[in-house]
Amino acid sequence: MTITADAYHVPVLLRESIDGLAVKPDGVYVDVTFGGGGHSREILSRLGRKGHLYSFDQDADAERNIVDDERFTFVRSNFRYISNWMRYYEVDHLDGLIADLGVSSHHFDDAERGFSLRFEAPLDMRMNKRAGQTAADIVNEYDEKRLADIFYLYGELKQSRHIAAAIAAWRKERKLVTTTDLLAATEKLFQREREKKEQAKMFQALRIEVNHEMDALRDMLRGATQLLGKGGRLSVITYHSLEDRIVKNVMRAGNAEGRVEQDFFGRVSSPFRLVNNKVITPTDEEMRHNPRSRSAKLRIAEKI
Repeated sequence: MTITADAYHVPVLLRESIDGLAVKPDGVYVDVTFGGGGHSREILSRLGRKGHLYSFDQDADAERNIVDDERFTFVRSNFRYISNWMRYYEVDHLDGLIADLGVSSHHFDDAERGFSLRFEAPLDMRMNKRAGQTAADIVNEYDEKRLADIFYLYGELKQSRHIAAAIAAWRKERKLVTTTDLLAATEKLFQREREKKEQAKMFQALRIEVNHEMDALRDMLRGATQLLGKGGRLSVITYHSLEDRIVKNVMRAGNAEGRVEQDFFGRVSSPFRLVNNKVITPTDEEMRHNPRSRSAKLRIAEKI
């Protein structure tokens, strides 16, 4: 049995997230964010001959990292369709699911994808390069109010209206085609000491809208809740407050909105029990060796 891969990023909170799954040798597991395959390989190293792992990724680049193992199935799809795919593979229960919701370093390092401030590149930002609208489509076609809403909701930018107005003014003269165009259109809006951080939030907002990340996350968590069997573990790594809030709500209340339902005795009714009441964060050593991990938070819950 040979496991090979061209790893394209260093997995975050690897030991902690997989330990949290409490892997059973004969269990059925899903890694919904295969990427470089680091978390998947660690799960496979703990599975026995009868165990199986299904790993999702919609990015064609991730396929170069596919694991050569009869216990492994790669699913080229957005993880929001987990329920459909598990039905296709006749899987009616899972023993655990892991999600590393961050954008891989590969995406930020690939100049042509348009995810990074560092390179002049087409305004693309699609995780799935085969389909869907690009960031350029959004900044050139959305009306000003809709743009402002995106920057406020997904980037948590207080100056969202000013950003939208600057983009609208720029595109009256010419289209925004590259990352450099977007930065030039908005360059006067950010204070120098916070410029990079605010620009990163602007890019984040567009990336979330391009890939429908919040809707996909809600769909995936809903599917995971239904598929996990009693005692099944949900291990999720988040990187910003929007996705972390949804994950926390699902684990505490059983729904993305955080609506708390109580029984006759006032006990909170939730399909999960928190395994770690306090969020797990990377060690100082991991953050030194892997800067991508700095904003990571790990939450683990068990189906009851």
